[in-house]
Amino acid sequence: MTSYAEYVEQIAKLQSLAEAARKDELSGAIKTIKDLMQQHGITVEDLAGGSRAKPVKVKGSVPAQFKNPETGETWTGRGRAPRWLDGKDKEEFRIKD
Repeated sequence: MTSYAEYVEQIAKLQSLAEAARKDELSGAIKTIKDLMQQHGITVEDLAGGSRAKPVKVKGSVPAQFKNPETGETWTGRGRAPRWLDGKDKEEFRIKD
């Protein structure tokens, strides 16, 4: 029966073999990439261009559409309606430009 120490030794050997194989594959992949870049005239700047990145959307504040004339409180019309509008026609409180 194989002992724990023997398994640990086998694992260490396999890890070193795996790392060597990884290095060989990486060097081959890098060489292929460099050859393709040279063949097609691609530079590192071309790869890092980021021309397909989504533009950042700037969120702005929404102007108030309704105002309580008694307290001066305002509401944008988004989200839950404030209590001062409960049971009332909100159009009466609309801010007119």
